[in-house]
Amino acid sequence: MKKCNLKYILVEKQQINKFKSSYETILNYDTFTVEHNDLILFELHWNNVEVSLMLNDSKEKYEKEKMTENMNSEKSCEDKSGERLDVQLENCLAYVLHTSGTTGVPKLVRVPHACIVPNIQHFRVLFEITHEDVLFLASPLTFDPSVVEIFVALSSGASLLIVPTSVKVLPSKLADVLFSHHRVTVLQATPTLLRRFGSQLIKSTVLSSSTPLRVLALGGEAFPSLPVLRSWRGVGNKTQIFNIYGITEVSSWATFYRIPEKILNSKDALPVPLGSPLLETAVEVRGTDGFAIQEGSGQVFLGGRNRVCFLDDEMTVPLGTMRATGDFVTLKDGEMFFLGRKDSQIKRHGRRLNTELVRQVAEGLQQVESCAVTWYNQEKLILFVVSKDDLVKDDIFKELQKHLPNHAVPDELVEIDSLPFTSHGKIDVSELNKVYLNYTNLKSGCKLNGKEELWEKLQHSWKSVLGLSEDSSKVPDESLFLNSGGDSLKSMRLLNEIENLVGTSIPGLLELILSTSILEIYNHILQAVFPDEDLTFGKNYAPKRKFSDVVNQEETGGKSLHPESVVSLNCDKKINAFIALSRGSQILSLNTTRFLTELGHCPSACSSDLISQTNIQNMKSLNPPALTGKSKDLSCVVAKVSEDKTPVTGAEDMELCVKWSSDTGKCVDASPLVVIPAADASLATVYIGSHSRKMVALNLYSGKVKWEQILGDRIESSACVSKCGNFIVVGCYNGLVYVLKSDSGEKYWMFTTEDAVKSSATMDPTTGLFYIGSHDQHAYALDIYKKKCVWKLKCKGTVFSSPCLSLIPHHLYFATLGGLLLAINPATGNRVWKHHCGKPLFSSPRCCLQYVCIGCVDGNLLCFTHFGEQVWQFSTSEPIFSSPCTSASEQEIFFGSHDCFIYCCNMKGQLRWKFQTTSTVYSTPFAFRNHTCSSEAWLAAASTDGKLWILESESGNLQRVYQLPGEVFSSPVVWESMLVIGCRNNYVYCLDLLHGNQK
Repeated sequence: MKKCNLKYILVEKQQINKFKSSYETILNYDTFTVEHNDLILFELHWNNVEVSLMLNDSKEKYEKEKMTENMNSEKSCEDKSGERLDVQLENCLAYVLHTSGTTGVPKLVRVPHACIVPNIQHFRVLFEITHEDVLFLASPLTFDPSVVEIFVALSSGASLLIVPTSVKVLPSKLADVLFSHHRVTVLQATPTLLRRFGSQLIKSTVLSSSTPLRVLALGGEAFPSLPVLRSWRGVGNKTQIFNIYGITEVSSWATFYRIPEKILNSKDALPVPLGSPLLETAVEVRGTDGFAIQEGSGQVFLGGRNRVCFLDDEMTVPLGTMRATGDFVTLKDGEMFFLGRKDSQIKRHGRRLNTELVRQVAEGLQQVESCAVTWYNQEKLILFVVSKDDLVKDDIFKELQKHLPNHAVPDELVEIDSLPFTSHGKIDVSELNKVYLNYTNLKSGCKLNGKEELWEKLQHSWKSVLGLSEDSSKVPDESLFLNSGGDSLKSMRLLNEIENLVGTSIPGLLELILSTSILEIYNHILQAVFPDEDLTFGKNYAPKRKFSDVVNQEETGGKSLHPESVVSLNCDKKINAFIALSRGSQILSLNTTRFLTELGHCPSACSSDLISQTNIQNMKSLNPPALTGKSKDLSCVVAKVSEDKTPVTGAEDMELCVKWSSDTGKCVDASPLVVIPAADASLATVYIGSHSRKMVALNLYSGKVKWEQILGDRIESSACVSKCGNFIVVGCYNGLVYVLKSDSGEKYWMFTTEDAVKSSATMDPTTGLFYIGSHDQHAYALDIYKKKCVWKLKCKGTVFSSPCLSLIPHHLYFATLGGLLLAINPATGNRVWKHHCGKPLFSSPRCCLQYVCIGCVDGNLLCFTHFGEQVWQFSTSEPIFSSPCTSASEQEIFFGSHDCFIYCCNMKGQLRWKFQTTSTVYSTPFAFRNHTCSSEAWLAAASTDGKLWILESESGNLQRVYQLPGEVFSSPVVWESMLVIGCRNNYVYCLDLLHGNQK
C-alpha cells in the first residue's frame, strides 16, 4: 500500500477488526462512514513509517520464503535437491534492471553472475571473437543484451564502439559511422533497429558484398522471414546471420540458430527455427496441461541450474527454476518455430488470429519497406506501413486479401515515414497508437466538399473493400454489397472506412450495407452528413422523407405517439381462436384446446389458453401436425459432418417440389407469419412483407392472394398477430409501425418512430401489448386497442433484431447493434439488467424456461440466466447473425453461423452436432416433428445461397435439400407438410416436404 502511495481504502464493516489488528501499528487513519453497502472509508497517513515498513516487509517475505522452502523443498520439480539461490549471498548479483513491459508486465530483475556469464562465454566462441573485432553497443544499458555486448568485447580484447544517441537516430549517418568509418564486424540488434536503415541501405551497405560485418545476430523480436532477409542481402554478401532468442527474466539469451548459407541462397520460404540452447541453458515446451511436449504447439519455458534470476521481491529461488516466457512455438522434428507472444494472440470476428502472421505477410509485399501491426483498443486491427515507393493502399489491401483469410485482413492501413521504437530497439506500440489516434482525428477534421465527393469516395471504398478494379466503370446504383462479393467481415471494414471518411458514426449503417443498394446506403449517409441540404441525387433518387412528414402523407393527422386511427373499428371484444407460427419454431395458441384435440394434439392442463412455446413447458404438445404423408425408403444423404468438413450435396431423388409461389415484386427478406384459425383450418393465412412495400396475405394451401396493402417503404420486419387475432403488426423502413386488419389489410393504426423499423414485434399474451424496436435506438410498448405508446426506452444502440418475451419471470429482452443485451420489465419499461457483449448483436434473443440465448458478431452463442448471469458461451469460427431456436423439450438449441455450419448444442453449451452447408447461414432454423412418425424430430434451415436443408434434429443427418432460384435471408416456417419461406428473387415459396417420399 505504501509503494503505491495509497490514500484511501474501503473496508467492509465485518472486516474492520481484522483490518485494524493487521495494520494499526503502522497506520494513522481517520474514518468516515459510508452508508452505501455498509462500508467504512479509511484515510491513510504514512508519517514516519517508511523504514519500519521496508524492514517488516522484507523480513516477512524472507520468513515466508524460508517456510515455503522447508515445506516444498522435496517437491521441487525444477531441482530434485531442493537447493536454492539466496539473493543475500555475498557477490551474488551482477546487475539489476527493469524489463521494459513491451512484451509483458514490467518486472524488476536481479541477475546473478552465474546466470549471465555462460552467455558471454558461449558468444565469444560462437562468434569467434578476436582482438581484431569491433562490436557496436547497439543496446542501451537498461536492456540486458548490452551486458553481453560489453563483456564479450572486453573479455576478448576486442573494440567496443559507443555512438551518441544523436547519431543513432539518423539511419544513413549511423550506417556511415558503423560500416565506413569504424568497420564494425559484429552487430547484435533487434530486427526493428535493422529495419530503420531501410532495405536499400541494408543491401548497399550493411549486408553488401564489401561490408566489414562478419556477424549479424538478430533477437528481441520475431525474426524476419527468409524472403525478406534475402531481399536485404547484396550479391556476394558473406555475413553470418543468427537468430537469437531469450528473455530478460533469464538474462539474457537462451537459444541461437545460424542460418545456413544454402538456405540463404535458395528460394524456399521456410520458417526460421529458434535453434539450440546456449551454454548451461535448459529449454522446454509445455502444453496447456503444464507438461513438456515433444511435438505440437505450446509455451516456451527457460531456465537451467544456474540460469536463474530474482524477480521483483523474490529473496530465494530454487536452482533450475524454469520461467514461463509467454512465447508460443510449434515443435516439429525437434525444431522450435516461433508462433508469437501470448499477447499477440487475439480473437477477431470469432476466430483466433496471431498478429505476427499479418505483419509477416505484409512485410513480404513488394511495396512494403517495413511494417507493424497493432490491435487498437482491442477492436481494430491496424497495419502501419513504411513504403518503398508511392503507396497505393488499395493495391496492398488486394494483395493482403489474396494471402490472408478474411478475419486477418486489417481494418485500416496507415502510412508512416518510419517505425517508432523504444530505447531497447523494439517497436513502440504506445507510440503507434498515438499515431493512429492523430490519424483518425485528422481524418475526422477533413470536411467533404459536397454530395458529389461523398458519392465518389463511397464508390472508391466500395471497390477497394470488394477487391474490384479501380479502373472499372461506375458501380451501378442498384448494386448490393453481398451480391457483389461482400460478406459480414468486409461490411465491417466498409463501415469503418465510411465513418472515418465522414468523421462520425452513422446509426443503422451496418445493416444497410448488408441489405440495401449502394444508392440507398449513400442516401442514408447523406441524411447523417448533410441533414439540412437538398438531398436530390440523380434521376433515380427520391430523398428520404422526414418521419414527421410520413404521418401526414399517410393521413393519420395525429400526434407522434398517439395518432388517430385511419379506420374507426372496435375489434378488441371479438376473440378468435387460432394458432400462429413464426420463425424459430415460435408458436402462439389462443382458445385452441378443442381444435388441437381434434388434430390429435392434446395439450396438458395449462393455466391459460394462451401458450407461448418459449415459456410454457407443456408447449411441446403443440408442435404443428407436420408431414401427414407416409414415408417410403427415406435414406439420409449425410450423417454427421465429416472430419474434413466436405460440403454436402443433395440427392436428386430427394428433391422437394414447389406447392405454390407468389410474386411480391421485389426481394422478400422478411419471414412468414402463419395463422391457422380454429374454426376452419383451410383458411390458414401467410402474412409476409417485401422490399416492394407490399404486405400480402396468402392462403397457405393455395397461395391465392387474399389481400395486398402498400406501405410507405420497404418491409423487412416480420408480422405479428394480435391477441384477438383481428390485427397484424409490422414495422417499415419509413419509421412507422403499421397495425393492419388481418382479414382485409385495412390500416387500423400507425405509430411513428424516428427511424427505420426492421425489428419484428412480439406480443405479450397476458396483456395484449406489442413490443418492438427501432433504428432510432428505442424500444417501444404499444397498446393497439387504445392506440397509444405505453412506454419507450432508450437502448443506447440501434435495435435491429426482434425482442423476446419470457413469461416466467416476466422479462422482455432487447438486443442492440451497440452490443447490449437488455432485460426489461414489460409492464413499466424499466431496465432489470444489461450485459455488454462487446460486438454488434444482429441475432434476436431466444428464451426458454431457464435461460436466454443470443448469437454475437464475434462468433459466440451466449447463454444467460434470466437474472443476467452468463452461464456459458459456445464459439463458432465466424459471426452469428442467425437467431437461435430451441427444441420442443428445450434441451437443445439450434442456430446457424457465417462459417456455413448449422449447430446443435445442449443447454450446457456442449456441441451435439454440426452440419456443413454450402454458404453462410443467416436465417433462423425451425424445429418440427414428422407427424407420420412422432419420434422423428426434424429441423428446417436455409443458407444464403438459396438452399433449404431438412435435417434430423437428433443427429444432424440430411433428409432433404432444395435449391431456390435466389438468395435467402428469410427464415422458414413449417405447418403440416408445408414449408413457407421468402426469397430474394421476389417470390414467396411454399414447398411440399412430402414430395421426396411420394414416388
